[in-house]
Amino acid sequence: MANFQTISRVYAGMPTSDGAGVQLTRMVGTPELDMIDPFLMLDRMDNDDPDTYMAGFPNHPHRGFETVTIMQEGQMRHEDSVGNSGLLTPGDVQWMTAGRGIIHSEIPEMLEGRMSGFQLWVNLPAKYKMVPPKYQDIPATNIPEIVSQGCRVRVIRGTYENTTGPAESLMPVRVLDTTLQPEANWLIEPVKDNTFFFCIYDGSINALNSNGTMQEISAPSIITFSGEGQVEICAKGTGAGALYCEGTPLNEPVARYGPFVMNTQAEIKQAVDDYNSGVLAT
Repeated sequence: MANFQTISRVYAGMPTSDGAGVQLTRMVGTPELDMIDPFLMLDRMDNDDPDTYMAGFPNHPHRGFETVTIMQEGQMRHEDSVGNSGLLTPGDVQWMTAGRGIIHSEIPEMLEGRMSGFQLWVNLPAKYKMVPPKYQDIPATNIPEIVSQGCRVRVIRGTYENTTGPAESLMPVRVLDTTLQPEANWLIEPVKDNTFFFCIYDGSINALNSNGTMQEISAPSIITFSGEGQVEICAKGTGAGALYCEGTPLNEPVARYGPFVMNTQAEIKQAVDDYNSGVLAT
């Protein structure tokens, strides 16, 4: 008989703003949920009011981690200090390795009255924090989908059901975007000793809690689990959307200052100095 993990904690997202006043919901990277190693932050963008996000994210730096932008509705224009530019449209993904440093801008645009998606930050180990920066713009048509029994799973990074996603990362992480029809069940078994979480971003689901009963959880929520074995969620009502993120924890010191994530405060100071002197992205 299969073992099933049970709900450990449920975290509600925290409304916040970033960039030039973009309103969003911070799901990971809050006072309540600082990080889930190696995932540093997860922001949910979901809005139909252009005044809350049209100013976007003007030129800003990054160093020491990877950013993952997942567009669901609307689009995002971007350009950077090393000559890259592009347009993310619905379903597209951008996986950026900031490495030793990059300066870029991201400007969201509404399509048909909607704009929604995610930005996920994935930490890098000390040995990779100063690698050259790299971009991957991945069109939706290049992201494989597994459809079965009312579940549609987009394989962005990692392997699921013998299908490997196109995103390249310096970290062994798995990122899956799952849409469930009403009453559909989805089962997944994380790699032993990996960390993982579900972000329920649409609708509601049931999952097994430690009391042996099913607990209903509505969007927007982060769910962490405990125990060993498989994890099962069941969509309720009109269905559900869930982002699944799994990775091998680094267990390294984390020093943060805004857009810089290093291992020590001395490295943070160096990043700030490099940015101020104009050498961060050269």
